[in-house]
Amino acid sequence: MELMIPLDGRDGRPMYEQIYSYLKREIRKGSLAAGVRLPSTRALAENLKISRSTTQMAYEQLMAEGYIETVPCSGYFVMKEIPTDFDTAALGVGDETAETGRTETLWEEDEHPELIDFSPRGIDLDHFPYNAWRKVTRGTLVDDSKEMFLAGDPQGEPELREAIRGYLHSARGVDCAGDQIIIGAGSEYLLMLLSLILGRGRTVAMENPTYRQACLVLKSQGYPVVLVGMDRFGMDVEILKRSGADVAYIMPSHQYPTGVVMPVKRRMELLEWASGDENRYLIEDDYDSEFRYKGKPIPAMQGLDRNGRVIYIGTFSKSIAPAIRIGFLVLPRRLLAVYQEQLRFYACTVSRIDQRILCRFLTEGYYERHLNRMRAIYRGKHDVLLTALKRLEPYFEIQGEFAGLHVLLTDKSGRPESWLISRAREAGIAVYGLSACSIGGTECAPSTVMLGYANVSTAQILCGVDRLWEVWCGGGEERKREE
Repeated sequence: MELMIPLDGRDGRPMYEQIYSYLKREIRKGSLAAGVRLPSTRALAENLKISRSTTQMAYEQLMAEGYIETVPCSGYFVMKEIPTDFDTAALGVGDETAETGRTETLWEEDEHPELIDFSPRGIDLDHFPYNAWRKVTRGTLVDDSKEMFLAGDPQGEPELREAIRGYLHSARGVDCAGDQIIIGAGSEYLLMLLSLILGRGRTVAMENPTYRQACLVLKSQGYPVVLVGMDRFGMDVEILKRSGADVAYIMPSHQYPTGVVMPVKRRMELLEWASGDENRYLIEDDYDSEFRYKGKPIPAMQGLDRNGRVIYIGTFSKSIAPAIRIGFLVLPRRLLAVYQEQLRFYACTVSRIDQRILCRFLTEGYYERHLNRMRAIYRGKHDVLLTALKRLEPYFEIQGEFAGLHVLLTDKSGRPESWLISRAREAGIAVYGLSACSIGGTECAPSTVMLGYANVSTAQILCGVDRLWEVWCGGGEERKREE
C-alpha cells in the first residue's frame, strides 16, 4: 500500500517524528486497521523523497511503543492489540492545531501545573517491561524449590554471573570469566567491598566534575581523593602522574556529567600508567554505555587490558530500573584471589530470587529487546530535544549529545548557573547546575546547566524548551521584533 503522509518543512519537528506522529494518530483513529501491512521503509522513503534512515527511525519508534510489528520475510504490520497507555498530547488527539507544528498547544499550563523536571538522573519508567518482568517472575516462582530460599554463593548465582559475562563480552567487549564477577546491591555497596579488597593506604584520583556519589563512598572508606584535570579527551594523564594516586576512577565510554568519550589513545596511556606499578589500578565505571545514538558502541577499556589493571563496575539501574538494585564488579585475577582468600565470608547482598529473575530476563532475550526499545525511545527524545534547542544556539553552547540521557548547556554570555536555574524555576522548569557534580566546591563550568530527557515526554520537552527560550533568551520580545 502507499501512504500519503503530509510533511511540513516549516514544522519544527524532525521528519521522522512527523511520520511517527501521523502514523500513530492514524492507527489510534482506526484509519490504519489492525493487521494492515505498511509499506517498507525503502518504499516509503522513495514515495516521500526522503532518506531511508528517516523512515526507519519512525518505524522503530512505533515498534518500540507497540503500534506496529515486523514479521520476518513479510514486512511491517499494524499490531492487532494497540497500547492504551499513550500520550495524547504527543499524539495530537483532540488538538486541532497539532498538524500545524505549533508546540505551545501540546502542554497547557493550566491543565498540567506540575514542574517539568529535566533531571539528569531520571529514567523512563513509563516503558518498563511490566508484562515481561511479571512473566519471568511467575516462571521463577512456579516450582516449590526449597534450595532457592537458602543462602547462595557469596559472589552471586553462577547462572546470573555467566549470563552477565556473556552480555558483557558480546555488547561491551569485556574479557572475563564468570568467576571474576561479583554481584552486589548497587554500585555503592560494590565500591565499599572493593575498598576492602584494595586495602588501606591508597590514594584515588577522580576527574572533576564527576559522579559525586562515588566520591563520597570512596572518601567514607578513608581514601584520600585527589582531583585530576580533564581535557577534551578525559582525564589528563600527565596530571595523574604527578598526583601521587595509585587508583584512578574513570568513565571512559561516557564521562558523567560532561559526556566526554575517551579515545583509544588516551585509554592506552592510562593503561600504560596503571601497568607502571603493580599496585596501580583503574576503576572503569560503565554506568550508561547502552545508550549511544550515533556511530558504533564504544567498547569497554577492560577489553584492552592485558595486565590485569582494570576493575570494571556496572549496574542495571539505568538500563532497567533503579529499584532493581543489582550491580556487578569484574575483578582482575590478582584482586579476585584477595577477595576469595579474605572476604568470601561476606554474603551476597542481592536476594537469590531477584538474581534468578534477572538471569531469566537476560537469558530469555527480554533484556536485549527492552534495550532496543529504550534506545529507540531515548533516541527519539534526544532528537526532539536537540531540534528544539537549535533556537538557543546563538546564546548557548550545547555539549554531550549523541549518548547518555542528558545534554549540557553553557551560557555564552557567562550568566551564572544560579541565575539560569532560578529563572528556569520561575517558569516551572527544573534544570540542574554542573556544580552539583563538582568536588571540593570547585566550579568547573560556572555557567553550565544539565538537561536530562529520560523521564519527560516529548510534549514536555517541547514546552520546557519553549519556556527556557522565553526566560533565558527573551523569546517574547524577540518574536515581537520579528513580527
